[in-house]
Amino acid sequence: MSRSAELIGLIVLAFALWYFAFQVELWNFWARLSLAAATLATSALMLLSDRAKLFQVRGRDLVIGVASALVLYGVFWVGRQLAVTILPFASEQIGAVYAQKEQLDPVWIGLLLFFLVGPSEEIFWRGFVQRRLSERFSPLGALLTTTALYALVHIWTLNLILILAAFVVGLFWGWLYQHERNVIPVMLSHALWDVVIFVLWPLM
Repeated sequence: MSRSAELIGLIVLAFALWYFAFQVELWNFWARLSLAAATLATSALMLLSDRAKLFQVRGRDLVIGVASALVLYGVFWVGRQLAVTILPFASEQIGAVYAQKEQLDPVWIGLLLFFLVGPSEEIFWRGFVQRRLSERFSPLGALLTTTALYALVHIWTLNLILILAAFVVGLFWGWLYQHERNVIPVMLSHALWDVVIFVLWPLM
């Protein structure tokens, strides 16, 4: 199978798995999301012959990961204030995102987001998709295409606010990966941001 076919195949799989996570009433939502994210990450790693290059830990990764997560949280705090002022449906849709918290204890949600969902998404979207697209397009083209796909895969949520949020974070983490050429700080940023915005300081 060619590298292009592998990429297209896993992108199609991503759309199917996100449909499963958000639209199929089976088990618990957090179990479905965790399974979907882990499947994508595992599939991507199996196709990467030089996967070790993605996980080269550097001294600055912790600082970059934590700082970028806090900056992104600040962006969303401001964005939330603007959204509820400008968009009449924003409050309802933001509330719908947080309604999923009722399905599982917050401690378990935080653990799944930090150790599984966040890192798995970055391995797939930045470590595999954006990396593969960079072989065919310019760095900017790879960044924008990956960001668009990451936002579109959230169409199954039927939540415009969440789709817009996915575009913003996808652009942010895509730029961070492109700048650092290392998935470690991006994984940490995503994992920490997930926990902060969903568990510690929700924007409700």
